[in-house]
Parts: sequence; structure tokens; C-alpha cells
Amino acid sequence: MFDSDKWNERFETLSKNKLRTFLTGFAVFWGIFMLVILLGAGNGLKNGITNQFQDDAINTIWIWGGRTNLAYKGLKPGRRIQLENADYTFVDDLEGTDHSSARFSVRNATASFGNLGGAYQIDAVYPDNSYIENCKQVSGRYINDNDVKEFRKVTSIGMGVVNELYKDVDPIGTYIKLNGIPFKVVGVYSEVNNREQMRCYIPISTGQRVFNYNNLLENVQMTTGDLTVPETVALAESIRENLAKNHHFDINDRRAVYIQNNSENYQEVLDIITGIKLFILIIGAGTIVAGMVGVSNIMTIVVKERTKEIGVRKALGATPLSIIAMVMQESVFVTAIAGYFGLISGIALLEVVSNIPALQHDFFSNPQVDINIAIGTTLLLVFAGALAGFFPSRRAAKIKPVVALRDD
Repeated sequence: MFDSDKWNERFETLSKNKLRTFLTGFAVFWGIFMLVILLGAGNGLKNGITNQFQDDAINTIWIWGGRTNLAYKGLKPGRRIQLENADYTFVDDLEGTDHSSARFSVRNATASFGNLGGAYQIDAVYPDNSYIENCKQVSGRYINDNDVKEFRKVTSIGMGVVNELYKDVDPIGTYIKLNGIPFKVVGVYSEVNNREQMRCYIPISTGQRVFNYNNLLENVQMTTGDLTVPETVALAESIRENLAKNHHFDINDRRAVYIQNNSENYQEVLDIITGIKLFILIIGAGTIVAGMVGVSNIMTIVVKERTKEIGVRKALGATPLSIIAMVMQESVFVTAIAGYFGLISGIALLEVVSNIPALQHDFFSNPQVDINIAIGTTLLLVFAGALAGFFPSRRAAKIKPVVALRDD
């Protein structure tokens, strides 16, 4: 049962040593506060990086042509390696390819509807580009195989284009002029990244005809299905070997063709995040140990200062268990209160940071802390505080009343 007299005594004892009580509590408060902030910052970094990968499918390989940096069979370095339709066909036929596309982009192109117009990007693509770019169809449809085969002048436009050019008009079935050429709008899409919604997708065959690209491509993309990271690395190397053979460059010339393996990159990011979490856990463990040692040292001093008092209590009939409970209650009380305020302060600061747009970044977003982990750590620290108070209190409980009363 709750004994108000005993707790009044505990409060009186703590109030007699305000500075010592404050410093003990502040050490615990600061440890929990910093742990919560670090956990939140780690999650903010993870969220920001994860959002970067959400723009496109994670299991993708992207291929760009570059310039040779090494001489090869009498050919001088500095040659431009230009990807072509045949390179896309090779990638599309590869075992391990799930979805594939190729593209070229017309940047700063003009798009207009009625009296409204602006500069947007036109991307000529294959239908599977919607899987690679994680496009969500809002209305209508995306580019399909018949559009490519029949060189149709159709387009799927982003929500950003719709909001700026169409206002309250339904764009489906209308004609939008892309660089002065009318294209029928067959669909509207959305993406996570707002910049990606300021584009107009058209069939790649149509784009190559209309914009005089012949059979040239800017890049080739593919998804790798359920392949493991080592398997995607091997697949990327086999693609490089084939391109080196067909475009006549040294296989060791890494600048001739750029291959971006997002599966490998994502795994590297996960490894970094795991390292950050491990670092934070080490700091958390250090916080608990430091708090435990600090509380233990303080309680040792408290017990030593109260040796005569403990002797009197035992002489009057106090049991060893009551002596241990007295010291541990003071230890747990200070630890619990300080830990609670450290937890609340840390969560409050993270909430403030989350609601300030200027503090959000492409690689840092929505810093949050797993409340279960935070509370669990606080409870662990309280337990550590109790353990820290237990050892000095047990020594105090073993002191004989006669020895305690003689203590100077």
C-alpha cells in the first residue's frame, strides 16, 4: 500500500540536497533526450533516402552511353558511345529481365492547351516505363504496345501538367500541343516526386520519328524481378560485356557506358542505415551504463552520509529489506521522473522539426522515433537506476547498528 509518510520522508531527503538531486536527474534526462533525438535523426535519414528510391522501382538497372576513356584496337579514346534500338532489344530479351524500357527526353519542350502553355519535359518511352517509374494512373491509360507499333501521336501527362494547363477541364480525349505538334491525351498519371509529374510521356517510336532521333536512345532501363543483389551485379556485368563487344570499347573502360544498379545501391544504403542504427544502439547502451554508474555513485554517497541515520533506524527495529527499499525508492523516483521528461522533450522536439518544411530535405524527412523503443529504453534505464541503488543499499543494510552509530 501507498504510505504517504514514507514518501514525504523521501521527498524531504531529496529536497535537502537539491543540487545533487538535480545533477543526478539531469544526467538521466540528457541521456534519454539525446537517445530519442539520435533515434529520430536516424529514422529521418532512413525515410529521406527511402523516399529517393520510391521514385523508381528499386530492382532496376539503368544504362547510359558515355565517352571512351581508353584506346581500343586502334580506336582513340574520347569516342561517344550512343545507345540504339538494338541495345534495348538485347536487354529486353535477356533472361532475368522482368520489365524493360528505353527513352530519350526532350527537355524544356513547350506544351500548350488552349491559351495556356509552358515548358515541360517530353519523354519518349515504352509501355513498361510505368512499372520502372512507379507511375500511378489517375485516369485514362498509359502508353501501350499498339501505340508503339502504330506510331500513334498519343500522350500520358502528369498531374503537374494537368493542374497548370487544364484547370477544370477533363484532359482525357483532348489534344495538347507538344513543341507545336498535336498529341491526343489518353491518360493522366501521378508520382511521388512532384518534379516527375511535370512530364508528358509519348510512344518511343513516335518520338523518334517526330523529333528526328532515328534509332537513337538516351538510356535503357530494366527491372530484375526477384534476382538477388549478387545476381543483378553479374547481370550488369554481362550487359557491359555485350555492349563492349557491339560498340567496340574496352570492357575495363568504366566511362564508356554507365550502368546504375539500384538493387546494389539500395543494399549499400541499407547497410549504412544498419551501421547508423548500430552506432545509435551503442550510444544508447553507453547512456544506460553512464546513467547507472552516475546514480550508483550518488546513492553510494547518500548512503555514506546517512550511515548514522541507518544505524538509528536499525536500532529501532528497521529490517534490512526496509533499508534497501528506502534507498531504491529514491533512486527509482529520480531516474523515472528525469527519464520521463527526457523522453517527452525529445519527442516534442522531433515533432516540431517534422512540421517545419524548411528542415525537411530530399535525404532527410519526417524524423520520428519508435515510441516502443523509446519507452523500453526509458524503462530499462529506470531498472538500471533501481539496480544502481540496490548495491549501495544492500551494503547499508548489512551495517551493524553499533558500527553505524560510531561512524564519524
